[in-house]
Amino acid sequence: MIMNTEMKQFLCKLIPPGPTFAQDMTEVERKIMQEHVDYWKDLSDRRVAIIFGPVLDPKGIWGVAIVEVASKPEAHILGRNDPAVQAGIYPMPAVPYYENER
Repeated sequence: MIMNTEMKQFLCKLIPPGPTFAQDMTEVERKIMQEHVDYWKDLSDRRVAIIFGPVLDPKGIWGVAIVEVASKPEAHILGRNDPAVQAGIYPMPAVPYYENER
């Protein structure tokens, strides 16, 4: 994949409300999580999200997304617009916590 040199990459860490969230979420939470997956899939299809998905950490699953946008504020907007973040399921207190400066 060729990356646009005018864009920057940001790593976003999505933290669920607890280590067993993936196993014991409610039906309402499951619906929101499906919207969350659909949201990131759309960003991936549009090549905004370079990669996204769960991280199978033994201490508890969490999510990761690497996005390519022009600025840090744009990366923050992507995080805030995540349906799971809006619903308060996946806090993203440090989005992005890593920035690749060029």
